[in-house]
Amino acid sequence: MAGTRALLMLENFIDGKFLPCDSYLDSYDPSTGEVYCRVPDSGKAEVAAAVAAARAAFPGWSAHSPQERSQVLLRLADLLEQSLEEFAVAESRDQGKTITLARTMDIPRSVQNFRFFASSILHHTSQCTQMDHAGCLHYTVREPVGIGVPPGVVNIVFGTGPRVGEALVSHPEVPVISFTGSQPTAERITQLSAPHCKKLSLELGGKNPAIIFEDANLEECVPTTVRSSFANQGEICLCTSRIFVQKSIYSEFLKKFVEATRMWKVGSPADPSASMGALISKAHLEKVRRYVKIARAEGARILCGEGVDRLSLPPGNRAGYFMLPTVITDIKDESRCMKEEIFGPVTCVVPFDSEEEVVKRANSVQYGLAATVWSSNVGRVHRVAKKLQSGLVWTNCWLIRELNLPFGGMKSSGVGREGAKDSYEFFTESKTITIKH
Repeated sequence: MAGTRALLMLENFIDGKFLPCDSYLDSYDPSTGEVYCRVPDSGKAEVAAAVAAARAAFPGWSAHSPQERSQVLLRLADLLEQSLEEFAVAESRDQGKTITLARTMDIPRSVQNFRFFASSILHHTSQCTQMDHAGCLHYTVREPVGIGVPPGVVNIVFGTGPRVGEALVSHPEVPVISFTGSQPTAERITQLSAPHCKKLSLELGGKNPAIIFEDANLEECVPTTVRSSFANQGEICLCTSRIFVQKSIYSEFLKKFVEATRMWKVGSPADPSASMGALISKAHLEKVRRYVKIARAEGARILCGEGVDRLSLPPGNRAGYFMLPTVITDIKDESRCMKEEIFGPVTCVVPFDSEEEVVKRANSVQYGLAATVWSSNVGRVHRVAKKLQSGLVWTNCWLIRELNLPFGGMKSSGVGREGAKDSYEFFTESKTITIKH
């Protein structure tokens, strides 16, 4: 049809070459609901080719010195930074987030990560001990497990979980698996990889609490908690979805929080004034909306957002997967909305009385990824942080990361940690060598 834009056709990247596939999947622009891209629907053959290429490249790449590999990562960071705007637009179109968020957070953070780990690999040390009575010296070396960047080092294979995902995680020559996603998918990965005793790093979901004590600075707490609840449409595993507020300030906080939430603009991802874009897919939008319906059916109150306020969108975005940030209250801790990961722009606000009570309630879910604590009492902050069953605890802030330190969750929120030391240890194998002299 005249004027119709050609679809973007993606290809797999295997052994340094872009390769077409026999079949393709439609990929939708979340902000318009229209197909904008076709993605390879890969399977076992493509996975086998990628693994073979990786194994062939492994001896040469792993023999490179840390300095040489560091230079490769630094070059990648430079190239990514040079094309920052192009990557930001592509990320927004693929995921639905605002271009502003991709431009100011996602792509710059990717550049930072490459540069951080390029430096980090230059500063690891090994262990060494002496046994004089036995005339022995013991030392450790770490050997790479995974691959890195000439042809065959990095391979990208597109497809669905049941086809390409299962083929990859069950392949006997894939020794380590690093996965970010849902807990049910992680269970399947664990089952398929178990016969091969693979190393797993699983970064899974969360049902993250914010605990707001009566001495919290609400001028900082309210805008930060709005952001922690609704950034990227709530589609961040670290987003706040349960807000516990001490009773003495509950009404005041709720009023200010709802007012601030209503100020968040939902609109076209290309709109610089938009705070939120579209959710990732139509199916996911429907899933998130179902949780709001569950809350309403249980007698909870929807204070703003879905079903309460009017969503106004430009004509070109009205078929997109948009939803207003939604605040729910008068809801029981036993509700599915308080127990299950929604992964959308929905948060629940409930009151609490005591420190002991709120810690118990915050810990009452299967997840333990992240938490935030708001208080000006330093002693309380330390006490509560220690008692929370959470891999990360932010106090009087949110989403400030230190890459030198471990990142990961407890309970059903994951297995393993990421970070300078933890990632180094995960992607290498430790070997002890004994020399008798």
